[in-house]
Amino acid sequence: MSEPIIELRDVHVRFKTRTSGLFKKSYVDALAGVSLTVERGRTLGIVGESGSGKSTAAKVLVGLEQPTSGHVVFAGEQVTAFTGAVRNRLGRILSVVFQDPATALNSRMTIRDALLDPMQVHRIGSAASRDRRVRELIGLVGLPQSALDALPGQLSGGQRQRVAIARALALDPQVIVADEPTSALDVSVRAQILNLLTDLKNELGLGMVFISHDIQTVRYLSDEIAVMSKGRIVEFGAAAQVFDHPTDDYTRTLLGAAPSLLEPHFKN
Repeated sequence: MSEPIIELRDVHVRFKTRTSGLFKKSYVDALAGVSLTVERGRTLGIVGESGSGKSTAAKVLVGLEQPTSGHVVFAGEQVTAFTGAVRNRLGRILSVVFQDPATALNSRMTIRDALLDPMQVHRIGSAASRDRRVRELIGLVGLPQSALDALPGQLSGGQRQRVAIARALALDPQVIVADEPTSALDVSVRAQILNLLTDLKNELGLGMVFISHDIQTVRYLSDEIAVMSKGRIVEFGAAAQVFDHPTDDYTRTLLGAAPSLLEPHFKN
């Protein structure tokens, strides 16, 4: 087992509700005692319905949400506050692939500039080395070099998501967090993107967190699965174990839902 890159230890996130008043406070627990570990070369799947807490867990993982209590550990170092310096360091450890590639990319930037931007912000390499890295990245995600001169609006949804993945890889992160990365795409291209993520994980030795409401899709990508409901992890285990021998009623409900449309298209 490799050393953990990211750990959540008994993390709680509590929000005030709209009914909370001056004299009577009312709260909702978005996360209630969540513990997770992300390792390099392995994929952790987080699955649950809307409101289950999976997106809040993702925000804590990438430093966009401060826990109310509990511990967040990055590369063996406990983080107590997400300062600018900490966020800058996190940018070199993990990257995010968002749900909708149309909003993840600046519509006025060429694909070349979009891929150069993270390296320029972090002042990595020379102009020549950054240009070489951009050409390497676009090839990694299976797009032609001519795509570098296009604007996002000139690409299909699947091509834009490939660019978003390339951008996430620009700083050579150890972990990719993919939050519903195919839900905004046509069914015909979803399997292509998921296969690409799997290939990149294996080729680059990435750790990956894959977040989705579709447990059957998560199964194909994940080594371990955490099933979330009402801010808690109700089931955790190896993907095959959770899928074939679920112990929680909520997991059985998810498995009993409509079968994944990806199955006929997904490679073994």
